[in-house]
Parts: sequence; C-alpha cells; structure tokens
Amino acid sequence: MSETPTLVTCGLPYTNGPCHIGHLRTYIPADFYVRYLRRSGEQVVFICGSDNHGTPIVISAEQQSITPREMSERYHHHFDTTFQRMHICFDHFGMTDNPTNHARTRSIVQRLIDNGHVYAKTISQSYCPQCERFLPDRYVEGVCPHCGMMARGDECDQGCGKHLEPGELLKPVCKICGGRAEFRDQEHFFFRLGNFSPFLEQYLPGLGGTSNARNYGLGWVKEGLHDWCITRTLDWGVRFPGRDDLVVYVWVDAPIGYISFTEEYMTATGGDWTRLWCGDGKVIHFIGQDIIYHHCVFWPSLLKGAGYGLPDAVVASGMVKIDDKTFSKTRGYVVWTNDDYLDQGLCPDYLRYYLLSYTSHTKELNFSWKVFAERVNNELVDTLGNFIYRTTHFAYKKCGGIPEGEADTAVLETIAAAIRDVDAAVKSYEFKGAVDAMMALASYGNTYIQTQAPWRMMREDPAGASQVIRNCLQLVKALSLLFEPVLPEKAQKAWELLGYTDAVSDHVVSEGLSGEFGAGLPEPAILFEKIEDDRVAALDAVLKKRVEEAKMKEKQLEIISIDEFARLDLRIARVLSAEPVPGSEKLLRLIVDLGDEHRQVVSGIAQWYAPHDLVGQDVVLLANLKPAKIFGVESNGMILAAGEDASLLVPLRPVKPGTRIK
Repeated sequence: MSETPTLVTCGLPYTNGPCHIGHLRTYIPADFYVRYLRRSGEQVVFICGSDNHGTPIVISAEQQSITPREMSERYHHHFDTTFQRMHICFDHFGMTDNPTNHARTRSIVQRLIDNGHVYAKTISQSYCPQCERFLPDRYVEGVCPHCGMMARGDECDQGCGKHLEPGELLKPVCKICGGRAEFRDQEHFFFRLGNFSPFLEQYLPGLGGTSNARNYGLGWVKEGLHDWCITRTLDWGVRFPGRDDLVVYVWVDAPIGYISFTEEYMTATGGDWTRLWCGDGKVIHFIGQDIIYHHCVFWPSLLKGAGYGLPDAVVASGMVKIDDKTFSKTRGYVVWTNDDYLDQGLCPDYLRYYLLSYTSHTKELNFSWKVFAERVNNELVDTLGNFIYRTTHFAYKKCGGIPEGEADTAVLETIAAAIRDVDAAVKSYEFKGAVDAMMALASYGNTYIQTQAPWRMMREDPAGASQVIRNCLQLVKALSLLFEPVLPEKAQKAWELLGYTDAVSDHVVSEGLSGEFGAGLPEPAILFEKIEDDRVAALDAVLKKRVEEAKMKEKQLEIISIDEFARLDLRIARVLSAEPVPGSEKLLRLIVDLGDEHRQVVSGIAQWYAPHDLVGQDVVLLANLKPAKIFGVESNGMILAAGEDASLLVPLRPVKPGTRIK
C-alpha cells in the first residue's frame, strides 16, 4: 500500500442557494466511498469546499444588498452544517475566495502564461448601455448560436448544452435592467484548449471512474475543441495576473480549489500537498453529470499545461428526478435537504440508504416520498432492523449474553463472500451493487434464524440454540461493519448492541470474521422506525403545494398581440425518418415533410421516443427558426413538445403536411 493517501474530492457547491437532494446525489456516494476505503484499511484525504465566485453570486448579492463575500460566507456555513447533519464528513471544507486559492490560482495561471498556453485577444462582448457595464455570463441572456434556444451567457442550459464564450450569444439582453445589450470590444485572455486534443485522446481512454465521464469527454474531443476565454469583467473573483480590470473565469479558480483546499489541510496537519498533486498521489473526483466537460476536458488540460499531476478517476453521477419529473427548482420539483427532510426529524441514514441503493450511480435517480417510505420500511426496518433486533433480543433474554465458541464455517464463508462482493462493487463504483450485497447478507440472516428457530430448540437442544445465536451475532457484527459507510449513525448503534463502547468506524470490515465481541450485551433496542402513511402524505403534500405554486407563477406570462403571434410560422410536418445523433444521448436527427419541401431537424427527444416510433407521425414544427448546427448537424426548425416528458404536439385529425397553424 502506498504511503501517500488517496485524495477524494467532490464538486464544489455554489454559494447562492440552499442544499437540495440533487446535491446529495454526489456527496453521499463520495462519503460512502471514502468511509468504505477507510474500513478497508486505506489512507484517504476527503476534501471539498464552496464555490464563491462568478456572476450568479454577484447578482444574488446585489438583489439582497449584501456583498458577494457575505453571500458566500452565509451559504458556505449552510453547506458545511448541512453536510455534517447528513454525516458527510470532509477532512477539510474550504472556500475558493480564501487567500490560499487566490494565490494558487494566480500561480497556476502564470505558469500557463509562461508555458505559452494563454494569449490575449480583443473580442466583442455584451455591454449594457443603460447599466453602463459589460455583461459576463449570467448577467446576460440571449439566443444560442448553435441551436437557437434561449441560453445564458456561458452555457446553452435549455438547449444543446454547449459552452458559450463571451460575445457568442445572439440578441443579448441584460438580466439586470431587461434592456437590449450591444457589443463592444474588449481585450480578454484565452486558454489554448484546442492544442490539448492529442493529449486528451491519449489520457481519457485510461481515465478511471465511470464510463459516462470517460465517453462524454471523448465525445467532446472528437467533435473538436475550441479555445476558452478565461477572463471576465468583474470586481468579484481572482485577479488575472497583471490586470486590475479582469478576474479569471470561475471555471478556472473553482477546480483549482481542489488543490488549494488540499494545501490548507496538509499545512494544518503537517503533510505535503505536493505529493498528492505533483507526485505519486491518486486523485479521484466525484461530480455531477452536468459538469463532466469541465472535469474531463478543461481541468486535465489546465493541469497538464501547468505541469501538475492528473486525476486518476472521475466518478459522475446520474441526474435526479422528483416524482418522475425533471428536477427543477423553478417548477417546484425539488426536495430541500433541511426544510423538507432534516428539519422534519427524518433520519439522515434513511436518505443516505435511498440515494445509494435506488439505482446505479450513473443512472437517473427518481425520488418520491412513497417509494422512499417503502424502501425504508421493507428493507431497513423489516429486513436489516428485524434481524438485528431478533438476534440481540434473544441473546440478551435467553442466552444471557454472547454464547461461547466460534461461528460455524458455513456462516463465516457466507460473510467472507459478502465482503468480497461488496469490495468488488465499491471498487467498480457500483454502489447500488455494494448495498444490495450487504442487504442480501441481512436477508440470509433473517432466513437462517427463521429456519433454525432457536426459540423451539431451547428446551431439547439449548447448546444448539446457543450456537445458532452465536452465528447470528457474527452476522450482526459483519453487518455493522459493512453498513457503516451507508448508515454511520445506525451502524454505530448496532455496534453498541454487541457490547462495544468504541467507534465502529475505527475497525476494518475484515473484522466481521473475527470472533471477538464486547464485554457484555446491553438491553436490546429497535434501530429503525417505520415511516407511516400519514407521514408520507404530509411530506408529499408539501411537494405538491410547491409544484402548484410554481404552475401559478408560470401562468403569469407576458401578453402578446396577434401580430406578434403571426410572426411564428407554425406548420404540420410529417416525420419521414429518424436516427440518433452520434455522440449525443438526447438528440435525434429527423427528416420531415412540409408538403413542398423536406427539412432536416435536430430534436432533443431521444430519451422519450424511439426513432422507429416517430416515422409517419405528424408533429408541429416552428418553421421560421434561424438554422443552427447542433452537435455538428444542421437543424432547420424546431419540433414542439409540452411538459417535462416532451409530449409531442400532434393534430387531432389528419392534416396535410405543410399546413400552417393559425
């Protein structure tokens, strides 16, 4: 085993809003992974911190009449406290606005400049004449030049998902005053990302972690990389070396926070941070699926250009749905970690279990209060909790403690096999598989004690009954050690039911095969409580009320004239062919019949419709939308759909292709 610990990081939470269940989709699996590595005897450093720079924080701070630093400190404390309440235990939780990160960022950017990877260029950037300010990133909205959808300044978040450089937006509008912006020239600095394509083609295939991260990164490289503008016109952020009027782009100083937080932790503990980032250290990033590009393309290129070490693995989680609806704060499909969960007195371990066991880490996770309660009641209460209570209760009441002797070979072999299965799943980042293997061991225990029925053996074969309970106690010990990374609070209580007075987290998983126990058994206690139907109904009612309130807000739309509506050329189009767009999981390439012509259209409906099901279907097409290239495929129009599940708008009766809607 290397003397240098493994470094595990999590994507940095942004300090302009509270923690929600979508955040936990990344942080809980990362905490589980770290805890398991430590239960396996490995050294791990677990760091994270808050992302404090960028225009959204400036905008939110201005709206609340506080400084960006005050805003950042408020939410930094919120996330730090919330993570601790969820038993997510970082060794260090820093801030990107701290002096260490400012210094480390400037040092790395200067290295990039010295190594010839940064150049100056005068560009046209959105400028608001009413506010008399340049409009970087979230200060401006407009039309994506690639797909024609509405987009924010640095990303087409509603359409093709492409990264946008300053000045690329069409028809820019100031988000502060709502006025039309104009373009003005300004000097900025660019990172030569395009030069790193050969490096990434070699690096990404060997990158550890999840395949969705690797493949997504390679897809972007194959499509062709463009240089990144790495400066912004803001007062808030890390100053670009040699310039008082520019700060570095937030996606430069935010990932550098991984390095500076490691530096802060190692300085405080007497360690050497350079061994992790410039030596033989192993670095593993846990991130959300929406920031794969930044971590698999931009970040390793930046590190390579500055002469630092590279990440060994990127573990990307799937997205989150709420009640089968796309996660959306504006539409009300959100569960807030504190208000909706922790402050309602719900056990943190229950949510940890649900998020880890519901589906594979890379798949989409759906949260509903009904399914949540079913999983807790059927698995934690009726399976794991039931077995632990039956065993410890019988041992305490009928055996007077832990029976002497050793567990049977067959039981020890079953435990050993479970440990191997869990280990293999964790090392493959298949966290659901790991939890399933743990719960299978609990099910085995339930079946074993029910089949052996020691309560019937006590009169005729008390020694045999004692041996059964001895075997069951061995299983409880193994389960306490295995489940600690999933259920740290409940596993500790289960550990104490075996007579231990120390922390279960101080022991390795392999001790589940050891015959040693605590000094004596305490009075047994029930570990898990059921979530009753009325509790589920109350929790679900809060969510439904939030969704309804959001729908009411959506109805308050701006009124337009009939002349404005008439500018939209809406027509019936018949789908002649459909096929996936290479490199994209969301897009389909359609050829549609408009009566007097055939058109090629790219539509983001692949996750809801199979291509063969669309052929022959009549749909509604916005025909006078400006052509755009999406994933390298030209699109001449937009197929209209409604709702989170993209329900296609179709005519009630047969209509000739090309018929205009009016």
